[in-house]
Amino acid sequence: MTTAAPASRRELYVGPSRGQRRARLPADAALLLIGACFLLPLLWLVFASLDPEAGHETRVPGEVSLDNFAAVMTPGLLFQPLWNSMVLSAGTAAVNLVAAVLAAYPLSRYRSRFNRPFLYAVLFGTCLPVTAIMVPVYGLFVQLELLDSMPATIFFMATTTLPMAIWMTKNFMDAVPVSLEEAAWVDGASGLAALRTIVLPLMRQGLGVVFIFVFIQAWGNFFVPFVLLLSEARQPAAVSIFSFFGQHGAVAYGQLAAFSILYSVPVLALYVIVARGAGSSFALTGAMKG
Repeated sequence: MTTAAPASRRELYVGPSRGQRRARLPADAALLLIGACFLLPLLWLVFASLDPEAGHETRVPGEVSLDNFAAVMTPGLLFQPLWNSMVLSAGTAAVNLVAAVLAAYPLSRYRSRFNRPFLYAVLFGTCLPVTAIMVPVYGLFVQLELLDSMPATIFFMATTTLPMAIWMTKNFMDAVPVSLEEAAWVDGASGLAALRTIVLPLMRQGLGVVFIFVFIQAWGNFFVPFVLLLSEARQPAAVSIFSFFGQHGAVAYGQLAAFSILYSVPVLALYVIVARGAGSSFALTGAMKG
């Protein structure tokens, strides 16, 4: 008795029918509309940055020029604010990451009846808007004479994103098997030593995600530095970009677009570096086999 040869994958594949294609048209149109809403502002940034006579409308520049970039690439207008943003965002992310790891470790490794209420309290902390607490915070900074202090602003900004960072860090830490730490404890390692040598290296990709999340939140934060940092020499780029909006509705659109593009480069570069340097899947498979 002979059997028919199996059909090839090309013969087995049946494309969508005409009715299915018609049913997908509204969804495709909605996706195209949403994509255009994201694409048009980016096109305006590129076109306006190369247009010496840029306006608020999106148009192809009649004459391509780099005058807008040359106008904003000055120490006082670009480099000093970018450096302030880098110090503020990196410091906030570093302080936040250390605190999140130390807070997430007992929540991930020890079982207690207080874990869930504490996590819910942390989740509630993410619902509080920063603007609602800025008045008492400003009064506290005045009393403690911490206004226009970069370290004090860094610590306060770290507290604003700490609740979400704790949740994210705990989820990444739960993916690391406890058996690896138990093996280190048998060898005489302490809890902090096992955390430093076993857990943190295996969740470095997750730590990179948390760092990027906090860094971006601090990088784009306008309100907190605007209130707590008074001198122009300490203001980040998120605050100094306000200088392109002149009085009586006059806006330097070309310079604003060029500044916005340069302002976005460090965040994109950080994302690429962390994405390439992090391991895949926390390297848990190799750790378990070893």
